[in-house]
Amino acid sequence: MTAVIGNAGETAIRLGPLEQIPIGEGRAFGVDGQQVAIFRLRSGAVHAVSAVCPHKGGPIADGQIDGSIVLCPLHMNAFELSTGCSTTGQEPLKSWQVEVDSGEIVLHFTA
Repeated sequence: MTAVIGNAGETAIRLGPLEQIPIGEGRAFGVDGQQVAIFRLRSGAVHAVSAVCPHKGGPIADGQIDGSIVLCPLHMNAFELSTGCSTTGQEPLKSWQVEVDSGEIVLHFTA
């Protein structure tokens, strides 16, 4: 993992090759003391949200995903992958911009 400090306290962090996340799944990464879930959708899109459900601490990276939603595996709370907003009335997940550069995951992280 390598980091480059950007504007307004944002850090661009290289998390390694995209291939470490199977298509249609998510993986959790420890970033600056926080857990971040990175999801690789079948469409090719990549999303980053908090890896811990605000309801009861469920492992969001282990949740089932579709084209736009992740379901917490503990109580089936649903969150939008692009914004972290809950569609089931829970507190939102934090979301971050993420991209793929030369086959590597780059997270634009702010604490």
